[in-house]
Amino acid sequence: MSKTIVGPDGKSRCRWCGAAPEFLDYHDTEWGFPVSNDHRLFEKLSLEGFQSGLSWRTILAKRENFRAAFHDFDFDRITRFTARDLNRLLKDEGIVRHRGKIEAVVNNARQAQELVKREGSLAAFIWRYEPDPAQLAKPQTVSTAAEAIALSKDLKKLGWKFVGPTTVYAFMQAMGLINDHVEDCVIRAKVVRARKNFRRPRH
Repeated sequence: MSKTIVGPDGKSRCRWCGAAPEFLDYHDTEWGFPVSNDHRLFEKLSLEGFQSGLSWRTILAKRENFRAAFHDFDFDRITRFTARDLNRLLKDEGIVRHRGKIEAVVNNARQAQELVKREGSLAAFIWRYEPDPAQLAKPQTVSTAAEAIALSKDLKKLGWKFVGPTTVYAFMQAMGLINDHVEDCVIRAKVVRARKNFRRPRH
């Protein structure tokens, strides 16, 4: 089976983005483009945790609801959540009402705060695990990489939850630490350029 589909503009794209109408824009404008904003990185790690056992389509459709429920994933605000907030979230039909996953976001917000105190930013810590592109398997042939396993392990040591290697690898793909667009995808070259011009956060 071909790894690409033809998009509405007649150009090839990664096959997965044809699985749902909302995937095309996400694939073309977000997936794989490098991100250094702490709140966006925290959001994606949180949403990947919520996706565990579910489809990305389910999460993407609810993303704006998640953003509203978790104050745009501002982890400084999330650390102040109380039992009342937890109850509010468990009743919120616009998100995934899974107690363990909701509690994990609150827990991880505290860990993110600690990381920022220590490292200067969440981005500086995460981008240290950027793999060498030359060492990676062919795009979309694996579900994890050595660097994703290492980041997952280190986050768990620091007390993070719902950050297994597959979850972390999907996060790396989405946030541009890895360019996993297939070779023939029209967006791959755009991501290559974006990664080339991207300033890696150091603190």
